[in-house]
Amino acid sequence: MDVLDLLSKHRSIRKFKSDAIDDHLFEKIILAGQASASSSFIQACTIIRITDATKRKDLRELAGHQAYIEDAPEFLVFCADLSRSFQCCRQHYSTPVEGLTEQFIIATVDTAIVAQSTAIAAESVGLGICYIGAIRNDPFKTSELLELPEHTYPVFGMCIGYPDEEPEVKPRLPLNIFFKTNVYEDKNDEREISAYDEAMLNYYKNRTKNQKQQSWSEQMAGILSKENRPFMKKFLTSRGFLKN
Repeated sequence: MDVLDLLSKHRSIRKFKSDAIDDHLFEKIILAGQASASSSFIQACTIIRITDATKRKDLRELAGHQAYIEDAPEFLVFCADLSRSFQCCRQHYSTPVEGLTEQFIIATVDTAIVAQSTAIAAESVGLGICYIGAIRNDPFKTSELLELPEHTYPVFGMCIGYPDEEPEVKPRLPLNIFFKTNVYEDKNDEREISAYDEAMLNYYKNRTKNQKQQSWSEQMAGILSKENRPFMKKFLTSRGFLKN
């Protein structure tokens, strides 16, 4: 498939066929993700493949009981990881400066880039993916379950497999809201968002047979008007991040 066409047709897949992914193909997908750009070549990401059925079940429970965590042929956890980089400092008799906010940004961005490259590689060969941010619902237990070292944290999971559904592509924000030139000009954004709300209402009407009736702006108001995982700062500090 043409790359531009592939990227514009991304959908989250939550129902997968039971077909296993060929080991050689799966390795190529992971290598494609690993080949991503990396800030200062720190390569601050580690992927953990979850094959143990008990761990899959435990992660499903920690992540809001999302069935596809267990059902998908493959489930990966993408971790922001500075532990080996700090070990390199010690190996060369250097004392690492730990806990910097910039280090947290570098590790998290590196991980997101690797994950997206992995997703694109998977979709390019007919597979479907679904990100699972809910593994951060209880990051302490998730880290314990995965035996993560200090200076490492789980950013999100990813289900991968052959799709057993054909969901529509979800409409995105109008381009002139998302893409601006030179400065942040937003004088027309409210009107554009109002029109976009109508498009999203129609999308949910068709996709859910009227079970979900919510515009995009209503959804944002619901999400951002309440605390969402307020424990993350304490958790990240306990892992060695965001101390300075």
